Amino acid sequence: MGVTILDGGLGQELVARSSAEPTPLWSTRVMLDEPALVREVHDAYFAAGAEIATANTYAVHHDRLQQAGIDERFEELHRTACRMACEARNAHGSGRVAGALGPIGWSYRPDLAPPAATAAIAYAEIAAIQAAHVDLFICETMASVDQARGALLGLQGAGRPVWLAISTMEEDGTRLRSGEPVKDVFGVIDTFKPEAVLVNCTAPEVITDSLRVLRDHGVTLGAYGNGFTRIAEDYKTSTATVSQLQARQDMTPGRYADIVEAWVALGATLIGGCCEIGPAHIAELKARFAA
Repeated sequence: MGVTILDGGLGQELVARSSAEPTPLWSTRVMLDEPALVREVHDAYFAAGAEIATANTYAVHHDRLQQAGIDERFEELHRTACRMACEARNAHGSGRVAGALGPIGWSYRPDLAPPAATAAIAYAEIAAIQAAHVDLFICETMASVDQARGALLGLQGAGRPVWLAISTMEEDGTRLRSGEPVKDVFGVIDTFKPEAVLVNCTAPEVITDSLRVLRDHGVTLGAYGNGFTRIAEDYKTSTATVSQLQARQDMTPGRYADIVEAWVALGATLIGGCCEIGPAHIAELKARFAA
């Protein structure tokens, strides 16, 4: 099987190109105030060699929009983000669009997530809005077994392929951010049978250890790491902004691709980047790994 090149981090790239200071709404705020930037970033990733455009819907959840007083724009934001990704794909002439479904509560805080049965209702609502626009769904940064279960439960019958992306500890790639062993997610995988299982938004080096756990479970593998020094504790609150996170200076496109070589050797066929991994990194992955 050949390698598919995913896009890179959307939110951080939007913030980097924006003239405004980051807010707790993160990439959603940019979409409201400077929507042309979203299309610009999608175009940049396709130009770099990406074969997937991930819609800017990761953080479009009711709880976040309610906090900002704009929950009435929930459906509009999902449709707008999907439309922008589709327009970029169409202009490029090839590729697929993925609908992103991020964690409910807050990233890296599975303790703030609702129970799986409750989360499933929210994810099903999102899937119903996005299904007419996207080619597949990615449940991103799932940091506990129950988070993964809730997302996959909500996407049952959504009519599109589903990818599950889990996030592991930066200091131990064999454990989810909840502390649970990565192997504990096997039961959820066996029950819901996602088309692919990926590891995302953690240190690229530890993803190699995560893939070693997953590789013998008979699933299509992928990975896309971040370029943060670490996820600071003061970021793990619903009022935090991405200005509280720092980018690694050593994670050059070449260095990142060197690490990705180990993922491909372990059988990963879906490779890209998460936060702070930009178009230059994707271009390097394209040059090294694309058929």
